[in-house]
Amino acid sequence: MNFDHFLQLFVVKEKSFFPLFIQSAENIVKASELLLEQTKEVDPDNRRMLAHRIKEHETAGDAITDKIMDVLIDAYVTPFDRDDIHNLAETMDTFLDMIRDASKKIAIYQPKDPSRKLIEIAEYINKAAVILLDITRKFDTMRKDAKELDKLCDDIKDIEHTVDDIYETYMSNLFEKEADAIELVKKKNIAQALEDISDQAKGVSSMVRSIVVKNS
Repeated sequence: MNFDHFLQLFVVKEKSFFPLFIQSAENIVKASELLLEQTKEVDPDNRRMLAHRIKEHETAGDAITDKIMDVLIDAYVTPFDRDDIHNLAETMDTFLDMIRDASKKIAIYQPKDPSRKLIEIAEYINKAAVILLDITRKFDTMRKDAKELDKLCDDIKDIEHTVDDIYETYMSNLFEKEADAIELVKKKNIAQALEDISDQAKGVSSMVRSIVVKNS
């Protein structure tokens, strides 16, 4: 084996992480689209069906995360710090887990009617997921696209701030106007689960920003 071929083996091993992170982000986008659809749904059976489909994406996401860990164990050279790869994969997986948790609450609680504010939060969650996908597609050119990656991370942070404002307004109105105590608890728990997803998306973007700073 000549030296050039030896170096090529390292390059192939290094780049094998990038498509896996893209797959993970694509899976999150699909789950977030289903969650958005579920927040608009009124039929109980359709809500449960959508929750089941999101669970399938959660299972697929676990498999992608496991694959990233397998590649990490075998890799001699990694595109960025090994701990950062591990933590980013786990944080993205938690993003997906939280989407699943919110969908499960909607399917179990079956609120009486869709809320425009909760639908709006789900729309922003989907936007954050799409931005995350854009981010992962630039991992291969991280050094060249550092400024653009930083801007995309800012966009997710801005989404989290917007969702916080929507959540606070929604909760204030909920406690002021919802007379049915059971319905209040249902909607409160669903709203909290959705807001938590937005917080997690911001956590992912913060981790990406740290990686970009280290490697640019």
